[in-house]
Amino acid sequence: MVRVLGEVFETTDVDGSVLVVDDRSPDGTGELADRLAAELGFVQALHRPVKQGLGPAYLAGFHRALADGAELVLEMDCDFSHDPWDLPRLIEAARGADLVIGSRYVSGGGTGDWGLWRRAVSRGGCLYAQAVLGVGIRDLTSGFRCFRRRVLETIDLDSVSAKGYAFQIEMAYRTLRAGFRVAEVPIVFTDREVGASKMSGAIVVEAVRRVPALRWKAFRRRL
Repeated sequence: MVRVLGEVFETTDVDGSVLVVDDRSPDGTGELADRLAAELGFVQALHRPVKQGLGPAYLAGFHRALADGAELVLEMDCDFSHDPWDLPRLIEAARGADLVIGSRYVSGGGTGDWGLWRRAVSRGGCLYAQAVLGVGIRDLTSGFRCFRRRVLETIDLDSVSAKGYAFQIEMAYRTLRAGFRVAEVPIVFTDREVGASKMSGAIVVEAVRRVPALRWKAFRRRL
């Protein structure tokens, strides 16, 4: 985390603040975030009492960012799988879009040193969601994003129910359904330098089930 913060604010000239959302992580993330918040004025820590999944943690972070007056809200992993040097490009692209996605699957993007099986699972999941939902976004599961404030204010965040990586799909789909502009900028996603993957069978199953459920809700005008 310390290295990521250094890359973001010491080398990229990004002006803003960092919110670390911690769901009682056993690896000491919460304690480290508190120390950094005490030392650095641009860091804040949001502690949640129980681990509820990726989606609820992001939603809590979004609510906090909106309450603090943020005009642009960016999300990214803090393990160097998302390159902090790409942040200015996402911010710049937000001048002409309401949601900018750092995409592995547009020209210029990629997945670094992934193996064939991991590439197939990731790409296949994106193609599945793209086909079922009937949208043109090529990387629906990317977690490197920049939202304009008006998107998060318009979407009913409390009705977003996906907890795993389907959360990223649901947020992108709701953004499109609300009539907002979505842009993708190429990024190269590499294996994390620190930490462990949160991917599990349950997360995959949720994504497979959640995608057609989203399309059905949209068909019934309940999204």
